[in-house]
Amino acid sequence: MSWEPQPDGLSQIITLLKQSQSKDNMVQRAVQLKLEELNQYPDFNNYLIYVLTKLTSENEPTRSLSGLILKNNIRIHGAQLQPGILEYIKQECLMALSDPSPLIRATAGILITTIANTGELQNWPELLPTLCDMLDSQDYIVCEGAFGALQKICEDAADTLDSSALNRPLNIMIPKFLQFFRHSSPSIRSYAIACINQFIVHRTQALMVHIDTFIENLFHISSDDDREVRKNVCRGLVMLLEVRIDRLTPHMNNIIEYMLVQTQDSDETSLNACEFWLSLAEKSICKEVLTPHLARLVPVLVRGMKYSDIDIMVLKGDVEEDEMIPDREEDIKPRFHKSRTITQKHSLGAGASGSDSAVRSMDDNDDDDDIDDPYVDMNDDSNPSDWNLRKCSAATLDLLANVYKDEFLPILLPILKETLFHEDWLVKESGILALGAIAEGCMTGMVPHLPELIPYLIVCLSDKKALVRSITCWTLSRYAHWVVSQPHDQYLKPLMKELLKRILDANKRVQEAACSAFATLEEEACTELVPYLGFILDTLMFAFRKYQYKNLLILYDAIGTLADSVGHHLNKPEYISILMPPLFEKWNSLKDEDKDLFPLLECLSSVATALHSGFLPYSEVVYRRCISLIQQTLIQDVASTANPTQFEQPDKDFMIVALDLLSGVAEGLDCYIESLVSSSNIMHLLYQCMQDSMPEVRQSSFALLGDLTKACFQHVHPHIADFLPILGHNLNPEYISVCNNATWAIGEISIKLLEDTKPYIPMVLGPLIEIINNTSTPKTLLENTAITIGRLGLVCPVEVAPSLQQFVRQWCSSLRNIRDNEEKDSAFRGMCQMITVNPVGVVPDFIFFCDAAASWMTPQKDLHEMLQKILHGFKMQVGEENWSRFVEQFPPQLSERLAVMYSI
Repeated sequence: MSWEPQPDGLSQIITLLKQSQSKDNMVQRAVQLKLEELNQYPDFNNYLIYVLTKLTSENEPTRSLSGLILKNNIRIHGAQLQPGILEYIKQECLMALSDPSPLIRATAGILITTIANTGELQNWPELLPTLCDMLDSQDYIVCEGAFGALQKICEDAADTLDSSALNRPLNIMIPKFLQFFRHSSPSIRSYAIACINQFIVHRTQALMVHIDTFIENLFHISSDDDREVRKNVCRGLVMLLEVRIDRLTPHMNNIIEYMLVQTQDSDETSLNACEFWLSLAEKSICKEVLTPHLARLVPVLVRGMKYSDIDIMVLKGDVEEDEMIPDREEDIKPRFHKSRTITQKHSLGAGASGSDSAVRSMDDNDDDDDIDDPYVDMNDDSNPSDWNLRKCSAATLDLLANVYKDEFLPILLPILKETLFHEDWLVKESGILALGAIAEGCMTGMVPHLPELIPYLIVCLSDKKALVRSITCWTLSRYAHWVVSQPHDQYLKPLMKELLKRILDANKRVQEAACSAFATLEEEACTELVPYLGFILDTLMFAFRKYQYKNLLILYDAIGTLADSVGHHLNKPEYISILMPPLFEKWNSLKDEDKDLFPLLECLSSVATALHSGFLPYSEVVYRRCISLIQQTLIQDVASTANPTQFEQPDKDFMIVALDLLSGVAEGLDCYIESLVSSSNIMHLLYQCMQDSMPEVRQSSFALLGDLTKACFQHVHPHIADFLPILGHNLNPEYISVCNNATWAIGEISIKLLEDTKPYIPMVLGPLIEIINNTSTPKTLLENTAITIGRLGLVCPVEVAPSLQQFVRQWCSSLRNIRDNEEKDSAFRGMCQMITVNPVGVVPDFIFFCDAAASWMTPQKDLHEMLQKILHGFKMQVGEENWSRFVEQFPPQLSERLAVMYSI
């Protein structure tokens, strides 16, 4: 197709393109409106491609901008473009790949990828063959332009390229790319590796059949003079380590030598190479292959942890006092509310219950909760997602410390000695970071050094450099567990005093680090902090008036964590008078639609739970607002579902946070919440929330239902026939937290409903047995499921006991790891009742029952008698000789424990 522009039209578009480069917002807005208006004319896009590809009289930025506007048009209106116009654009793009300007070639490549991504790859059968043919051109520019486009296509459409719908073009493309690994141009070599790298992680078959050739070629160009090539080689090797370690193992020694050199490069290559160590540290072969090189690697990693000049510039490392400078919106990362999940607060690690587990298989099932990666958000920069060499090196050191444990220290301690006390603050700072990084893996070996190191770090909290003060906060938080276990006067008191000073630091980064570190200390110290509560609250509330927006969010978290950690000790008039006025000043200043309510409501939820009756003066105003937030959100939801064009979808986080705060209020006030519940429509709202399409809403509503069941069952009781089928329907482990809270609520309801639970047993027992027998069920859900099954057995033993054999082994394995508490008590009473009804059901797994019975420290007198009766009854039933043979299978600790506790 040939097309020629009208001179007037062309001149108008050139003027617009030039104006759009203006820094004046008013001009830009006017241009935007004009561009939207021009989109009504079909051949507007012809003008845009013409400017990009033909109008060489214009400067490159203007031509490129024309292409980028066209790219957006194709992305948004591609489906409506007339076929003739689209064909013209395609033809021109391919021609432009041989433009002398790299910027124009790159823009044409972006356009081609955009067209391919809007589903046109299927309708553009000649695209890939044409690009592959262009690779063979003798003209370097044509080859490079084609490769630029192919790399973008490989990046964006990796799956499509391997589909049968396109006749698997990769079968031709991968061997083709491999030919260019030895091309004379470094740019072409780099493109060739980058294209193939896109297919490693997906284990694409077309690549796997050539994997040895690929690796051989990678090795061939690994020492390339060009950094971009080496960077892509490193990237390829890191991905191969993830998916084809078998192919790399024979060459591992050489690869390690190579990566040691590349990690010391001075640019991006070092980060790509460093990711190799991070990946290797997680592999089972790590120790075997890395040990001979460890003494050379560790100093390289510690050097990589030093701030670079660019880091210092970005971080404004020379700005010491910035607390008065308001936060910029782009520096504040989006915050998501984490819905309330009911966990067993008294859960122990395996084997901590006083008896060695007879069988270990069920003990190693960890929670599925995401653990924050400390290196992603290490107070290092305004954008925590900026992954850099420093963070990668620190994360690698942490992992290696976990692999080698104390064997790591002979190599690391001399380096730490040199860096920690260095006169250059940048070196000292990196040493403090390294000390924090190894805390988890090398804790045992570090203990003899901590009496000297912790006081030194406490002194570093007053360092004149803000970046040293902030990293010291983080490192001290990594040793908080040890600090709390020592005499208070020696370490905890001086640490707390200095950390609280840093919470009021004049530097925002230090404030943030100190607040986070203090929250960690609170979690470790719990009620040990009670003697210092007045001092702590005074500091936190002073910070409340001083902090800018971003740090205020972290402060809310520190206040909430304090409430969780000290619990009812906070319920004293003098503490309440310090804590509540600033929180309620905020509460009154925020509108219902303000997202800044989220962190405040989360914080208040912890405070309400901790204060118990001390929260009464604030309860009504909080309760009414939460009800109002839930109601508003439900009304908006109904409106937007019925009429999506007229009403926007509401942000359901408002409802979730309100439900969670009501849970905190119900847990804290207990029966005092009754009058608030009776004068509101909360049961009706709860019924709607429990059926919401969003899992997090259901999760929080089940938590609230359980808490209201405990606090004022008289108001829940009339709705049981509506509520229980919904709970039964949500026993779906695909949504772990929803399932967990539904399970817990069923247990709480059964304890109140007693024998009236009977009609609902068939509805819930089957799914609960399925969950407890599923090997991938996380620990928290296993514990809650076991407690609920036990409670159902307590109130309806005749209905539940016939299924005993289907769950007793897993039940015992799950509950042996929980400390004595009332949930465990009610569950074990239920188990005893079921064994009385169906003793045969427990016989094949009786060793597990013995182990679970031994996990009690001090059971209630009547429960102790029940357990003892079952143990002695079994012994009598099987006879002395069989019992002796049976006991021989026990670990010695279990036999001793049973003898001491139950005289058996």
